[in-house]
Amino acid sequence: MPYRKKTWTEKLQDNKNMPKVLEFDPKFPCGRALEKRGAKPGDTVVLAPPVEVDEVMKSVPRGSLITLEEICGILSVKHGTGFCCTLTTGIFVMIAANAAEEDRERGNAAITPYWRTLKVGGFLNEKYPGGTEAQKDRLEEEGFTVSRKGRRYFVENFSEFLIPVE
Repeated sequence: MPYRKKTWTEKLQDNKNMPKVLEFDPKFPCGRALEKRGAKPGDTVVLAPPVEVDEVMKSVPRGSLITLEEICGILSVKHGTGFCCTLTTGIFVMIAANAAEEDRERGNAAITPYWRTLKVGGFLNEKYPGGTEAQKDRLEEEGFTVSRKGRRYFVENFSEFLIPVE
């Protein structure tokens, strides 16, 4: 039987036996990033499934923004851990964005507003469908001011629009 590549939507629905709560090890692929955020051996880290990342992204209303840091904060609180793996969460953000575009192509008007999810520092995500230009256009349509810093785009005063992590 020939191999069939999974669709983005199938990848989004694959929970990969997650969530997993692990004891932090600096050798984790996201170890250095978590150490910068204060993680120490013995702290707990959640690896949340893609569908949970998508749920957080769907909760961002028009006029608001979220970054990978806030998504991880929300997932850490939800699972009662000190930290969330930024590497897997970042990958799942990209999966959610591409799955949303598959939904849009199928005619679903109510898609995950992935363009409201920014990279750390308020930067736009070049890996989103259509790249930074498409994300820039959507954000500007919603009234955000997008500027350029070198080759990268960012939302001006993005922190004023971040949803709170409870």
